[in-house]
Amino acid sequence: MKAMLVALLGSVIVAPVPSQAYVALMAGQSARPLGGSFNNVPVLHSNQPEEVLGPGILVDTRPGSAIAAETNQPLANATYTFNGEFGLHVHHKYYPEDRSRIRGSNGRRGELTLATILINPGAKPVHIRFKKGAVRNSFEAPYLANNLMGVKPLGPRPWNTGPGDATAVQMLRGQLDRRLEDEITIPAYSRIVLFSTALPALGIANGLLRGRSDGPFQMAVVAARDPQNDADILRVLDSNRLAPGRIYLSRVRQIQDGTVFSRVGGVALGDAYTASLNHDLSQGALHVPLTSTNRHHFGTREVQVNQLASRMVDSSLDNVGTYGVRFDVQLNLQGSGPHELVFSHPTPNGKHFTAFRGSIGIETDEGYREMHVGMRSGQSLPIASLNLKPGQNNPVKVSLVYPADATPGHLLSVVPDQQLAQLRQREQLLAAAQASKPKAAPAAPPLAEVAAAPGPAAAALARPAKPAPAAKPSAAKPTAAKPINKPKNPAPAVVANPGWIQPLPPVPSLQGMPPAVITPTRMSQSLMERYQQAVQAQQQLMNSLMGR
Repeated sequence: MKAMLVALLGSVIVAPVPSQAYVALMAGQSARPLGGSFNNVPVLHSNQPEEVLGPGILVDTRPGSAIAAETNQPLANATYTFNGEFGLHVHHKYYPEDRSRIRGSNGRRGELTLATILINPGAKPVHIRFKKGAVRNSFEAPYLANNLMGVKPLGPRPWNTGPGDATAVQMLRGQLDRRLEDEITIPAYSRIVLFSTALPALGIANGLLRGRSDGPFQMAVVAARDPQNDADILRVLDSNRLAPGRIYLSRVRQIQDGTVFSRVGGVALGDAYTASLNHDLSQGALHVPLTSTNRHHFGTREVQVNQLASRMVDSSLDNVGTYGVRFDVQLNLQGSGPHELVFSHPTPNGKHFTAFRGSIGIETDEGYREMHVGMRSGQSLPIASLNLKPGQNNPVKVSLVYPADATPGHLLSVVPDQQLAQLRQREQLLAAAQASKPKAAPAAPPLAEVAAAPGPAAAALARPAKPAPAAKPSAAKPTAAKPINKPKNPAPAVVANPGWIQPLPPVPSLQGMPPAVITPTRMSQSLMERYQQAVQAQQQLMNSLMGR
């Protein structure tokens, strides 16, 4: 029985592993840094406070300050003047202080209007041309936490799994929503409303835009209650009052010393991250961090987070979420035969959560395709099958615009298909063992403590630290679509898991590694019996599938 478990699970070694590195697929293997870089395009991020309680200014890049509702004291603006290429990211939820607005009257919840204002401080008109982007709210793209999970091909009409995903796919495809102006002019010494959209109580709104100006201008994002026209929106900016909901104002010192991270309210430098690397798969599987953070860098110490040029005092110190940032990773692969391109998120130490729901583009010498991915923490999902040709370069390009309401810190892998199959078999084995255990028996070790990857290295075990909290799903209910308001000023097939249980692959080589012995101190006799029952059930199932 001991030999059978060693053959199935690999050599088991108790060794500390940083929580940053723990993905079951790469256990016993190591990741390498991507070594990419961000561009220098300034982007206004309005994501702090994420939950807005009422009307007021959310972020303003003009010189000056505004009064905080929580302290009645002035807070300095995130001062910045844009000129040339620029971006905009807006992401907020509405959680009204007046709880009666949640239920609303006549069955309709209360709303808060989010609006972006463009400001020309100079004596010449400023012309702006928009290249790509979209704005969506919870009326148009409801956020349903458990909807469309797994991996599905993405057709011309994308899946709507929340406002953040709906705008990110537009940016991925380089498209500008037809309801937004592609060109606009800000007269001298003037302000205009670029767009406004209604945010339902307990709902979400998200906007992503990329454009270019021919002169200097500033931006502000405000929340207005039931405005009747653009003048009502501009009055919010003139009120010089910040919107309530700035829950991190009491934790500014912790933000500064790095023990707490807030959301982003300020201007980040960079809206695109590019990387390219070569890898010979005959030397081992490839694992690289994608959207890595201080907490989840998979042992590489590479942190793919861009810096802020200006920020509100209660903002995070950098663009920790990388929402709206486009990642383009070029992999030049040497190898042969079937491999899998796999997208993973670390195993949590606690409650599982939705870690990613968005669209990923994959380009190979066979063409370009897009996949919609819905992933929970701790999962490894194959997003493309690769048949590598020996003796030549096999290029694979992976592109994504990181969507809001996802949790960064992902791993991108290229592994032999049998390595992924072994992971699935171990998951099935442990699930069967846990399902068959008696109620009074001690709990079987979790997958994170017994998974071992194929290859020359043995598995490493550790329970990771608790990951960054995921965004709370909105309780918004879909209703009739409510369109984006243009400015009134005149202006010129699921593929997540293999479908069949495969025969057990050859036992990986453990040459040079000390043998590991599973003793009763590591596994009780009752647990050993449950594993034996699970192995027998697995073998019977495989025999039946093979017609024996």
